[in-house]
Order: sequence, then C-alpha cells, then structure tokens
Amino acid sequence: MIRLFKVKEKQKEIEENAKEKGLVKKQSAGELRLHRDISELNLPKACEISFPNGKNDLMNFEVTIEPDEGYYTGGRFVFSFHVPIIYPHEAPKVKCETKIYHPNIDLEGNVCLNILREDWKPVLNINTVIYGLSHLFTQPNYEDPLNHEAADVLRDDPKLFESNVRKAIEGRQWVGTDYFSGCN
Repeated sequence: MIRLFKVKEKQKEIEENAKEKGLVKKQSAGELRLHRDISELNLPKACEISFPNGKNDLMNFEVTIEPDEGYYTGGRFVFSFHVPIIYPHEAPKVKCETKIYHPNIDLEGNVCLNILREDWKPVLNINTVIYGLSHLFTQPNYEDPLNHEAADVLRDDPKLFESNVRKAIEGRQWVGTDYFSGCN
C-alpha cells in the first residue's frame, strides 16, 4: 500500500514539473485507458457527454442525464468527472453540479454510489459509472443516503417525496429549508 502512494506522489510530481516547464507529456496508462473507455461508450439515451475544457483534456468532462422515467422525469442533471492519473486503479471523482433533492446525492453534489467508493475495481469503466448514475434516478435508494431528510421522506411518504422532487425540478421553490432554482 505504501508503495502505491509513492507511485501516486511521483506521478503527481512529474505532472506538475511538466506543466511548469511547458513540456508535452507522454500519455499515462490511465489516460490511454480513459481514451479507450470514452471511444467505446454506449450511453443510455437519456445521457450525453461533453468536454468543457476541449478534447485535449479527457481527464475532466461532464455527463448530462435527462431521466425519461421515474421521479426525476423532466429534470436535467449535470455531473462533473475528474479522472485521476492512476485510473483505473482509482475511481473517477464525480460530483453533481445541479442542486437536487435526492437521497443519494447531497446538497453539495456529493454522490453516494458504491462503485465510486468501496466497490470500485479496475475492471469497471466510465460506462459503468454513467449507468450507475442513471440508475440512481430510476431507483433512488433510501437505505444508503447522503441526504437523510430526502431518504426519510422517500421511505415514509413516497407521495410527498414525489412532490418535493417536482418542486426542486420546477424551481424557484423551497423544500424544507433548502431553496431549489430548478433543473429543467
């Protein structure tokens, strides 16, 4: 384990030195794997990928999900991905950039998805993560929440949960003590 951290530190140091000197750096194994993952993407119809920093920065991109079924139908949710240099040995960092009322996504955009944490394995890929995120919108899980209030409402009163989700998607609404500007 210590050895892996030394490798991470060395790779980070090499990357920073290359940036400072303006050197063109050779693609890492993680970048090559990510390039392959992206070229082989088979996105669900409700998802699209974009590269806000241009195609030269594959390690940072956005995925937009527009669910066409379930509580979140009609919403548009943007997730930012930051892929570490040692990918696939470390999971991508994913954050929801759209404020959302969801038991598995907190109000700061942190995502509770097991394959992004303890169940990550190098055989998984970006396509798997995107399908996992998409699944959160069709099957929100109140048993493993980040937003405990939303999880409690989903568990105890699904009709109220649905109403709160609609308010958050439509926007200019308060749900409890949180204001949602909308995401449609």
